[in-house]
Amino acid sequence: MGAIYDKMYKESLSDPEKFWAEAATKVHWYHQWDKVLDVVNGHYRWFVGGCMNTCYNALDLHVDNGRGDQAALIYDSPVTDTKKTYTYAQLRDRVAKTAGILVNKGVVKGDRVVIYMPMIPEAVIAMLACARIGAIHSVVFGGFAAHELATRIDDAKPKVIMSASCGIEVSRVIHYKPLLDEAIKRSTHKPTCCIIHQRPQEIANMLPWRDVDWAEEEEKTAAVDCVPLDAIDPLYILYTSGTTGKPKGVIRSNGGHAVAMKWSMDNVYNAKAGDVFWAASDVGWVVGHSYIVYAPLMNGCTTIVYEGKPVRTPNPGAFWRVCEEHKVNILFSAPTAFRAIRKEDPNGEWVKKYDLSSVKGLFVAGERCDSPTLEWMKKVTGKEVTDHWWQTETGWAIAANPMGLDPMKVKPGSPTKPMPGFNLQALDADGKQCKPGVLGNLVLKLPLPPSCLMGVWEDDARYKRSYLDFYPGYYLTGDSGYIDKDGYVWVMGRMDGVINVAGHRLSTGEMEEIVAKHPDVAECAVIGVDDALKGEVPMGFAVLKEGIERDNQSLCEGIVQLVRDEIGAVASFRIVTIVSRLPKTRSGKILRGTMRSMADGKEWNMPSTIEDEDVLPEIQEAIKALGYPKKKEEA
Repeated sequence: MGAIYDKMYKESLSDPEKFWAEAATKVHWYHQWDKVLDVVNGHYRWFVGGCMNTCYNALDLHVDNGRGDQAALIYDSPVTDTKKTYTYAQLRDRVAKTAGILVNKGVVKGDRVVIYMPMIPEAVIAMLACARIGAIHSVVFGGFAAHELATRIDDAKPKVIMSASCGIEVSRVIHYKPLLDEAIKRSTHKPTCCIIHQRPQEIANMLPWRDVDWAEEEEKTAAVDCVPLDAIDPLYILYTSGTTGKPKGVIRSNGGHAVAMKWSMDNVYNAKAGDVFWAASDVGWVVGHSYIVYAPLMNGCTTIVYEGKPVRTPNPGAFWRVCEEHKVNILFSAPTAFRAIRKEDPNGEWVKKYDLSSVKGLFVAGERCDSPTLEWMKKVTGKEVTDHWWQTETGWAIAANPMGLDPMKVKPGSPTKPMPGFNLQALDADGKQCKPGVLGNLVLKLPLPPSCLMGVWEDDARYKRSYLDFYPGYYLTGDSGYIDKDGYVWVMGRMDGVINVAGHRLSTGEMEEIVAKHPDVAECAVIGVDDALKGEVPMGFAVLKEGIERDNQSLCEGIVQLVRDEIGAVASFRIVTIVSRLPKTRSGKILRGTMRSMADGKEWNMPSTIEDEDVLPEIQEAIKALGYPKKKEEA
């Protein structure tokens, strides 16, 4: 166990060009590359001179190879009570005609198209239509308000925007078109055209000089073929979530992305052609780009577009219902989703109502997965759970347990080992390699493997400043963690999640791991707050499982003792409170930075990415009840 991985990993580092040239044979090329890897001014360009098309690899290739009648996309929307299946041939035809609409509107290779849509098939169709003609798509998460959309319009400067009349969240209609109109009004750059998908739940008002009806245009437009593209041509720009000020647009290339997607499907997820692959995320995030749209379709799988929540649509059995009904083989979501299910169904009663025999793998990523959540998932489903770690910037797993290659022993809390091409190291503040088990900054020795960011859109200085300058010769992940004596990776949180308590560097992520072990805790967050004596001290927030009725004081004392028992008094973990929920972005990340600003008495703004604005006043009151922020004389 691990021998195949060890050999392959070493080969990928010692001769990356040979390794990735072999992997690239799984991708369709119109003609092959002249050079596997080219380094230009800090940019790593894969398969230079190669000619291919991502959309062809995702759709036409399967139709040409006789898989046209296989299901390509299943749309399941509990919020609208709608289900629909597209075969590969049907999806290819709609994409080809939508690409024709873009061509008719003057879009050519290299033009940008902003896509601002809910989780409906048209979002996937829009992305693939752009890829078909070499337009660079930039998907903006449909939950963003006008200001955030406007900043992305100004940065990407799209010729066309594709959107929908509305989105649906549980029982609420989100009015997309007024948000789009306001964003365009605010932005300096103006698109020449907006293509609007009118949903039956709300028909949007159209501006005759700018807006066109998608369905009407599609009906009268001829299909267009795939355009051969250079491997290093950009496929998309994706802005990192939680961006403040000028957004940071990660650029992904066509060729390297396709090669990495194929390799990961085969080797990380053990996904076969014909499998049903469900990434329960949103196309607005990198998981949606990689594993709702491109990778499953390139691999000949059936992908699921789910318009709903893990709970409340209509109950905590929502995920399990989808798995049974559509015979899902692989399910991938964020730990937050499973914590939400666990909170409402701690004993897994809803899981028992459904047949999960089709499921061969559960995967989690997007944030640290605490051991109790992972163990709960394994216990109630009876399935293996694979934690893996990656970023918007990489596009696929930096570290994982390669289930299709060489599954290894699981260490709960660890995403296992680095994947081929990722020369992962933990460095100290002086750039020296940390000893096994010693906390440091996680970095990737250059070159980066295929599919990693080509740069930051129209801001090369920011690309180098953000990722390359901190440790010359390395890419800075921004995460802290360590590599143990067995080579397993432990990601403890963002670098700013490491706090300095009286000269001791401690991980708030490790403290969260311990708090989450408390039998009454559903989920938690630990932040560092300023302290006059120790520099920083940890502050904990715990959300209880449903039905727990205990004295909060004794419960908090138990949590404090738990951390003291496992880390020791050095952690200075004494401040903890019980809250009904934690503030999160719409992608499920806890807003620890905002919580810390509250506790430290610093200015903070309502984050544009927040899922529920009502939660922050409760958090602020809880912090005040703890005696924070401290008065100047106390500090």
